[in-house]
Amino acid sequence: MSQEKLALLKEKKAVLEGHFILTSGRHARTYIQCARILQDPKATTQLIGELLKQMEYLDIDLVIGPATGGIILAYEAARQLEVDAIFSEREKGEMVLRRGFEIPQGARVLVMEDVVTTGGSVMEVIRQVEKSGGQVVAVGLLADRTGGKVDFKVPTYRVFSKEIKSYEPEKCPLCQRGIAAIRPGSRALK
Repeated sequence: MSQEKLALLKEKKAVLEGHFILTSGRHARTYIQCARILQDPKATTQLIGELLKQMEYLDIDLVIGPATGGIILAYEAARQLEVDAIFSEREKGEMVLRRGFEIPQGARVLVMEDVVTTGGSVMEVIRQVEKSGGQVVAVGLLADRTGGKVDFKVPTYRVFSKEIKSYEPEKCPLCQRGIAAIRPGSRALK
């Protein structure tokens, strides 16, 4: 991760230290709160523009992101690409398309997500796109907590990438020390 991008994360107070329960259920000392970056339209436009430059050779028909983290990113990427943006959301624990959203047969789709720890939500979106008859041509990430280790089997582009250690709850050293954990993400709100 470039020093400039790390400085932006810190400037926006997007890197938090403490004891966190991640969307994946894993625990970590460090949390990346991308919403703090996405509240700044100029920074969001710039970062997504940089990400899309890496994908210039791709022909993209549609952009999709999982709710809630991927919605703004999918919209901004679609705006810059001049294509439509949709989002998937959880219904009874499963990622689905609602609100009349459809993926045209054979559409070349870019999946956008804010933060990845295990890649579970992105994999669910990829399966949804494929089930609907679309073809995922790339994944775009604002922050990859795996340092590039997550593999979606399609080209994956990252704005920020750094391996940040996370733990299964039963092996979490912070839990073992009795430090209270907080859940800053959105999945717990559903």
